[in-house]
Amino acid sequence: MNTSPSVFPRERSKGMNIALWIAQSILAAMFLIAGIMKSSMPLDKLGAQLPWVNEVPAYLVRFIGASELIGSIGLILPSLTRIKPILTPIAAIGLTLIMLLATIFHITHHEMPAIGFTLVLAGIAIFIAWGRLKKSPVQSRLY
Repeated sequence: MNTSPSVFPRERSKGMNIALWIAQSILAAMFLIAGIMKSSMPLDKLGAQLPWVNEVPAYLVRFIGASELIGSIGLILPSLTRIKPILTPIAAIGLTLIMLLATIFHITHHEMPAIGFTLVLAGIAIFIAWGRLKKSPVQSRLY
């Protein structure tokens, strides 16, 4: 009898699945709010809250906002519907990239408080990508 691990489906940890859903929900809410602000708020008002907005072209601010909106949807919707759930870790990887680029921007502009925040968000996104790829992937309902 072959008892190799590849014969049996991977056992998912209920606790890990719950932790991932909590992380996905929190990160999605944060990026949803940030994405809506950067996508729709008048740039002069946004610049008063986020000084870096005044230093970059308007199209870049809007692009970042749209990317954050799409990423926030990608963290939840594919796993929730179980339609193409592989898009959830892909969204997490994309948001990680955005946060790493934001970290570099803030380092070059000596905005120290923002660096820690962007690294924490990147860490949560990495946790989601790792968890949904390796530890507790969501099974697609479309076979």
